[in-house]
Order: sequence, then C-alpha cells, then structure tokens
Amino acid sequence: MPDRVHHPPNLIYSPGTQVVTLVDVLGQSGKVLHPRGSVGVIVRSPVDLHHSYRVRFADGIEESLNRDQLTMLARFKESEIGDTDITAIRCNLYERVIYRCIIGSQAYGLAGEGSDIDRRGIYLPPADLHWSLYGVPDQLENDDTQEAYWELQKFLVLALKANPNVLECLYTPMVEKATPLAEKLLAMKSIFLSRMVYQTYNGYVLSQFKKMQADIRNKGQVKWKHVMHLIRLLLSGISIMREGFVPVRVEEHREKLLAIRQGEAPWEEVEDWRKRLHHEFNAASETTVLPERPDYEKANAFLIEARRLALSENLP
Repeated sequence: MPDRVHHPPNLIYSPGTQVVTLVDVLGQSGKVLHPRGSVGVIVRSPVDLHHSYRVRFADGIEESLNRDQLTMLARFKESEIGDTDITAIRCNLYERVIYRCIIGSQAYGLAGEGSDIDRRGIYLPPADLHWSLYGVPDQLENDDTQEAYWELQKFLVLALKANPNVLECLYTPMVEKATPLAEKLLAMKSIFLSRMVYQTYNGYVLSQFKKMQADIRNKGQVKWKHVMHLIRLLLSGISIMREGFVPVRVEEHREKLLAIRQGEAPWEEVEDWRKRLHHEFNAASETTVLPERPDYEKANAFLIEARRLALSENLP
C-alpha cells in the first residue's frame, strides 16, 4: 500500500490545491450555496493558520473558509485507509514486542550519572492487523520511557542497509527480552554484515563532519558529544570490516572518548585521530572478507516464517 498523504498539522495549503468543505457554505440569505463535502480549489492562501483561505467552486463562486472548515481532497478520499494510528489506538502493540535491548551510552560503557536508558527493539504485529486496511506503524515510540520498537520488516530492511543503530541492537550485550523467534534472529545476525557497512557508516560520518564544520563556522566551536560519536562510529566501522563483528562497548577507547565528550581533549589531537581512523577505515574496506551484499534470501525466509507465526495468538 502506498504511503498516506503527508499532512503535517501546520501545513498551509498552496494555491491550486483541491479541497473538500467540512461545513455547508452559506450565502448572505442563509441559503446553502455549497453543501458539506463540496469540492473547490484554493485560489489564495493565508500567511498563517489564523486567517482564511479563498476557495473557488465549480460554478465560479468564491468563498473564504478557515482551515478547520476544509481538508485536502486527497486526504478526504483516503479517509482511514492506511491510518496506522487507528491500529495503535485500538491495540496495545507493545504486548507484541519480541525483542527489547539497551543501546546508547549505557551499552557503550559511556554512561554518566544523568544518562538516559535507551531501549530499542522489535515488535511483530498480529497477522489480522497487519493485513487490515489500517495497517500497522513502522515504529512504536514512547518518549517518556525512552523506548522505540521497529516493526519486524522495517527492522530487517534497516539491518540489511547496515543502519548503525539497528546493527547495535543485534550486537548489544544488554538484552532484556528475546522470544524464541528473536533468539533465532540473533543467532543469524552475521547475515546483515557486508561491505555495505563501509558506505553506510561513511555516510553517517560525513553527515556528522558537516555538522562539525557548520558549528565551527557559525559558533566558533564544536559540539563535543557529536565529535565523540563520530570517532566511535569510525572505530566501530573499522572493527566490523576487520573482524565481522559489531563492537558496542568501547572498551579500551573509553577514557579517550569520555575526554572528547567533556571537551578535555585538545582539538589537534582529536582531529589527528579522526584522520588516522579514516585512513584505517579505507584500508579495512579494501582487505575485508565480508561479502559484497548482505544475505537477502535468509532475511526474507526469516520474515516469511515470522509472518506465518504471527497467525497464532501466542507471541512466537
């Protein structure tokens, strides 16, 4: 099913957008000129949500309507189809979590006194919900408890793309829950490691490096936490390419990384380390024994098995 029409709450519809009225449009005499559900096109948009739109109807008449009196035609036709929020409201999908772990600073061994506990994992929706018109959300999030769970297929796709956060979920030593199905996934986690790690991790590193440059240019200094994570990501990428394993705990690099995070390490030393790690990462990519691509077939077979098990009322 295609994605639903993106409709952020503060979106201002642009001229030319087809809309549907949510109220009757009345004339000066109180007569209904256009009944609720009429289709028109926006000819003038407001500068903010507190002012009205100018809408032209098929008969050429124009009326002023506020935001709460109209909606996009595409969204109106879509209605509840594919609205995963409905599924989330009707069902407690947190009961379908098959895997829960801790990542972030706690898992890295870099936690301080006020560090959060970041829980991540996977949930497997019941088959009937997954097959329904409403579908299921790609991710469950609870900001209050710092928890987030990917729907199984979304998790597998991200793992196949070598997403660092997802790979760390598979390799973290801090596992709080794993059903038999999740244990099977953990046992085959090496299928997700490939030379694609080089491209994906480099993409994240370059993104962080651009932020560092922007901070230096605009503020005269870097955010040391970002610098630390850039270095940590390079260290992780090198280990993956050399050893075929995702190192989550930073071990012997802990003190140096903490010094960077606290802004205690001289910038010249940090920059020199970063450059050396880049060279090591490049060299490791040339000598790695990892396959060119992850094992899509095994991942697909696992997903199909999981979908069949989701037919049962019991969590596999």
